[in-house]
Amino acid sequence: MLRIFAGQNGRLKTIPDFDDPEAAKALWIDLLSASADEVKRLETHLGIAIPTRDEMAEIELSDRLYNEDGAEFMTMTAVTEIESDDPVKAPITFILKGQALVTVRHFDSKPFAHYIAKGQRGSAGQCMTGEAVMLGLVEALIDRVADALERIGDEADAISREVFRNKAKSATKKTRDLQSLIEQIGRKGDLLTKLRESLISMTRLAAYHTAVEINRTAGSSPRKATKDIRERVKLIQRDAASLGEHAIFLSGKINFLLDATLGLINLEQNQIIKIFSVAAVVFLPPTLVASIYGMNFDIMPELKWALGYPWALGLMVLSAIVPYAYFKRRGWL
Repeated sequence: MLRIFAGQNGRLKTIPDFDDPEAAKALWIDLLSASADEVKRLETHLGIAIPTRDEMAEIELSDRLYNEDGAEFMTMTAVTEIESDDPVKAPITFILKGQALVTVRHFDSKPFAHYIAKGQRGSAGQCMTGEAVMLGLVEALIDRVADALERIGDEADAISREVFRNKAKSATKKTRDLQSLIEQIGRKGDLLTKLRESLISMTRLAAYHTAVEINRTAGSSPRKATKDIRERVKLIQRDAASLGEHAIFLSGKINFLLDATLGLINLEQNQIIKIFSVAAVVFLPPTLVASIYGMNFDIMPELKWALGYPWALGLMVLSAIVPYAYFKRRGWL
């Protein structure tokens, strides 16, 4: 799908097609899972080569941040399907050529939809240049990451309460609950890893864009426009850095909860093993007594004894009580 937007009084205006007379004033061209024909038309229109999906997935900086054919190519990693159990890393390429912006993506993203809706209402800031649109989109993506980190923090607090205040009476049920918590902790850790990677890519994009001189001719004087843009880029870098630090803090908390949960499971298992061990020790002396008096030798002093049977039973009970009382006194039970 190919969507074309132009700036009109600080708002985003949709242009139906390149054949429209206003297409020459296109401010933002959004390629979402575009067909080969749409990509070819855009390449012909702008005189640039659009990176393929495989090229966007490359991790080398030289493949993600570069200048070519008079255009600035910047690829970052976003995270989609954040609310689901299977978040996906989605590369997004921003291409700046003159005053126009081209975005290339293969996954739908809520920040893009929210920014388009705000831009069409005129509440997304001054959409005067493609660079301003790009920074607005990056800010929307950062806001999305911030919301996700806030949600992960709240869910981590809830998991912490479940781990340290588990009131399940059944040991089996408690172990099963802890195993479920491990799965939740694993999903949160996986999402945090993806979000941190996204924040790092945003920081690199902002740093690269700051270092590259581009033409700014819209609106105010070039010096003022450059100053405003630099302030926004610095703000993006600070936000990404602070969110990255918060993500590191949450990762530490998630790792602590994982270690605590595994420790509690080990304690539960050790408790069960201890019960079996104590039971084996308690019943060992009675078994020994029963084994001795169960032998069938001809000469046994108690064989004809009238009180031999009660004596054997009492000795077995006493031999079981003594180790139990000893363990109880030592606090092992």
